[in-house]
Amino acid sequence: MFRSFAIRVLSGVILLLAVIVLNFLLIQLAPGDAVDVLIADGGASEEVIQRIRETYGLDQSVPTQLLRYIAAIFQGDLGYSFHFNKPVTQVILEALPVTIMLGLAALFISSLFGTVLGVAAALRPNHLTSHLVTFISLIGYATPTFWFGMMMLIAFASWLPLFPAYGLTSVPPPRDFVGYALDVSYHLVLPAITLSGLFLASISRLSRASMLDVLGADYIRTAEAKGLTRASVIYKHALRNAAIPIVTMIGLQLGQLLSGAVLVETVFSLPGIGPLLFESVLRRDYPVMLGILLMSAVMVIVANILTDLTYRLIDPRVGSRSNAR
Repeated sequence: MFRSFAIRVLSGVILLLAVIVLNFLLIQLAPGDAVDVLIADGGASEEVIQRIRETYGLDQSVPTQLLRYIAAIFQGDLGYSFHFNKPVTQVILEALPVTIMLGLAALFISSLFGTVLGVAAALRPNHLTSHLVTFISLIGYATPTFWFGMMMLIAFASWLPLFPAYGLTSVPPPRDFVGYALDVSYHLVLPAITLSGLFLASISRLSRASMLDVLGADYIRTAEAKGLTRASVIYKHALRNAAIPIVTMIGLQLGQLLSGAVLVETVFSLPGIGPLLFESVLRRDYPVMLGILLMSAVMVIVANILTDLTYRLIDPRVGSRSNAR
C-alpha cells in the first residue's frame, strides 16, 4: 500500500509540474501584462515603465521567467501581487477559509442527501419516490448555478427574509467565538445549498444506478436467503459495495468546488477565492491568478489521492488487484 501511495504522490507531483508550466504559458500568450494596468491612467515615462518591468522581472525572456517561477514555487514563494501589493500566499490565505467552509458544507449536503435520495429511489424503483428523484436530478443538471443562487436570494432573503442576502457575518459581528461561528453558519446556509445543488443531482442519480446494480447481484440474494435482516443486507452488504462509484464522484467533485464557488461567492458577495479570481483577471494580476490555478490543481490531485485511499478502506480488494498487476 505504501508503494502504491508513493507512486500516486510522484505522479501527482509530475502532473502538478505540467499544470504549472501550462498555466504560465497560457497566461503569457494573453495580450498585455500587469504593467498596462498599472499605467492605465497614463503619464508614465518609458523609463518608469522599464523600471516597473525590471522590478517584477517582466523584462526577461519567457523561459527565464518560467524557470524562476518554478524555482520560487518549490521554495514556497508564489510571487507578489501587483494589485494588492502583498505576497500572493497572504492574499490567497486571507480568502481561502471562506471557500473551504463553503465547499465543505456544500459537499456534505450534496453527499448526504444525494446518497440518501439515491438509495431510497433504488429500494423502490417503480414508486413515486424514484420518479421524483429522477425529476429532481434532471432539474439539477439543467439549472445554472448563478440563476439558482439568485432565485434562492429572491425567495429566502427577499420574499421570505429568513436568511441574510449577502456577506459572511453580521455588522458588527459577534465577539464571542460561539456566536461568531453560529453567525457565519447562518450566512452560509443559502450559499451552501446553492452550491450543493450543483453536485446533488449527479450523486443521487449515480447512487440510484449503483444501488440498483448491486441489489440485483447474486450475493445479495444469497444474503437474503440466509435470513439476514433487510437493514443488514442493504447497509452492510449492498451500500458498501455501491459506495465505490459514489466515492469516485465525490472525489471528482472536490476538484470542481472552486469553479462552482466562483459563481456562488460572487452572487452572495462572499469574500472568498471566487471574487478574488474575478478581480485578478480584470486587473491582470497574473501572480494571483497563477496562485489560484495552482491551488485548484493541488486540490484536484489531493482529492484523487484521497479517493484512491478511500477505495482501499471500503474494499481492500482494490489494493490487492493493483498489486497483482
